[in-house]
Amino acid sequence: MAHYLDIRRQLENGELSLTGLVEQYATACHEQKELNAFLEVFESEASARAFDTEKKLRQGRAGRLAGMVLGLKDNICYKDHVASAGSKMLRQFVSLYHATVVEKLLAEDAIIIGRQNCDEFAMGGSNENSAYGPVHNPLDGNLVPGGSSGGSAAAVAAGLCMASLGSDTGGSIRQPAAFCGMVGLKPTYGRVSRYGLIAYGSSLDQIGPITRTVDDAALILEVIAGEDAYDSTVSQQPTPSYSQLLTPAKKYRIAVLREALDHPSLDPAIRKRIDSVAEILKSEGYVVDPVSFPMLDYTVPAYYILATAEASSNLSRYDGVHYGYRSPSADSLDALYRNSRSEGFGAEVKRRIMTGAFVLSSGYYDAYYTQAQKVRRLVRNRIMDIFNQYDFILMPSTPTTAFRIGEIQDPVAMYLQDIYTVLANLAGIPAISVPAGVHPNGMPIGIQLHARPFDEANMLAMAKHITDKMAI
Repeated sequence: MAHYLDIRRQLENGELSLTGLVEQYATACHEQKELNAFLEVFESEASARAFDTEKKLRQGRAGRLAGMVLGLKDNICYKDHVASAGSKMLRQFVSLYHATVVEKLLAEDAIIIGRQNCDEFAMGGSNENSAYGPVHNPLDGNLVPGGSSGGSAAAVAAGLCMASLGSDTGGSIRQPAAFCGMVGLKPTYGRVSRYGLIAYGSSLDQIGPITRTVDDAALILEVIAGEDAYDSTVSQQPTPSYSQLLTPAKKYRIAVLREALDHPSLDPAIRKRIDSVAEILKSEGYVVDPVSFPMLDYTVPAYYILATAEASSNLSRYDGVHYGYRSPSADSLDALYRNSRSEGFGAEVKRRIMTGAFVLSSGYYDAYYTQAQKVRRLVRNRIMDIFNQYDFILMPSTPTTAFRIGEIQDPVAMYLQDIYTVLANLAGIPAISVPAGVHPNGMPIGIQLHARPFDEANMLAMAKHITDKMAI
């Protein structure tokens, strides 16, 4: 299916019916249920919104996203709809309010077609940790789609919706986008409100789009970014018109992290693709230099200490008393807490809660949590030093292409899949993964651009230029 800008033109010209389009997407969702990308399809509600939006289009008063059919990751709140975060713990939780990003989407006449499967509480890199079963990669059903926003990426890649909103704590938008051949954007920390996002790691989480094109990602960011009275961490900086700024302003200077390309975990074919992209850009007059970043191997350990510490705090509210799953087999308050959490959480979530509790515990706090915060500061300082000389950092999105469902059983090996993505979250900078060709195994390769804080406009322009070149 075409991307949004083409569809919008057809809707405005009367060549396409919006109600018919929504019906087409809903039918596709049902026909491809085996992907397990959607947990719920809001078919009748989406059709009603499409009918109303079609009238607005005819009257010339439709919003910027009129006709955009989106899916929501299951950890983003949509009033009067279930938001379970892929967990048994919240299986029956119905949100009482809209996330700010949802309010902004609806205000611009976007149509939300359903909620999408994800790793439980966004904890995972393969979408195998959902309480509702794994999501399958639409390009090869035996492979994972990536995680934790795997349902969101798979749905866009399979043509079940035009775009999705996911969340990215350590790569959970960019990694599945890379595995499914889509565009995945993680904005600067604070660029987009987190109000209404079920928290995993509050200093790392950020909501962003998964789309087919950079143009669509830019337009969605333009709508969902900006200040919000409900989120004290969101930036007051004005939101640029990203969708109108997609031409590179100059011949940029681009750094390629030497340690990223030389890392033993990197697939040689992905390394070759990065090299070829660098050569193309050099031939056009861009400066592309190798730059040293000796802290790469420290980023994953630091990230998992900080993320699990924050998770253990954020998930302490799910205790069987306030809301969420309550064990029926408890004969005391202590048993209620213990049984509800033991039965309500999956294995990976329990592993991360316990890890977080350990690194925050007396006697270990300074040895782990404090040291990880120091590493985080050193990482950001080094990245900002690089940005004093260069406009962007270019690196792989993932060390491999999509792997088989069930292939990686060792949790540490799974965590190391995040080696190229956690950097942006630790440093609080924006990053985007774009498709850059096909691996000899037939699966898509993703490459990443990182930019200075709040420089999404130039990053999106450069990303569009790269994807245009890759399409030639």
